[in-house]
Amino acid sequence: MSRPRPLPVDPIEEAHRQWVGHGWGDVADGMAAVTSLVRAQQIVMARVDEALKPTGLTFSRYELLMLLAFSKTGGLPMAKASARLQVHPTSVTNTVDRLEAAKLVERVPHPSDRRATLIEITSAGRELVAMATEELNAKVFAVPGLPPDRLHTLLQLLAEFRHAAGDFDTGDEAARWSAHGSSETS
Repeated sequence: MSRPRPLPVDPIEEAHRQWVGHGWGDVADGMAAVTSLVRAQQIVMARVDEALKPTGLTFSRYELLMLLAFSKTGGLPMAKASARLQVHPTSVTNTVDRLEAAKLVERVPHPSDRRATLIEITSAGRELVAMATEELNAKVFAVPGLPPDRLHTLLQLLAEFRHAAGDFDTGDEAARWSAHGSSETS
């Protein structure tokens, strides 16, 4: 993937300067943080999309296939998949529709709940998600763009942000990347 030519000025820093200049200095840091997160997400997703391109998977399809591959039986109820992926059930349904059309998953009746449907990964789905994982590991996850100590700091900050937003609650147990959690850098 070719990298775009860097801009001669940081546009977020310039936006911050403009925010302050227009009298919004009290929220300029928040604007810069949000804008930086959005831009970082765009950069990361471009790398992910490039790595996944040979597989034909989108990241949402990859995530669902990995969730199923990690499950004990290779299958989960649709509602549980939706909850674990933290997406609306309609999104899971749409993703399953596409994966099912590609014969990477199949819907099967739940063995003990007539109202529920299980999503099960097929052998073709397992093969494809293994190939996609190799690509992502080599091209994205192995080179996240920060040295290990800075990556750990980023993970701590993002975990703190996500926790404050109600994304997860580990109760009395410290989360891996909390200030009180593990100090590992891997």
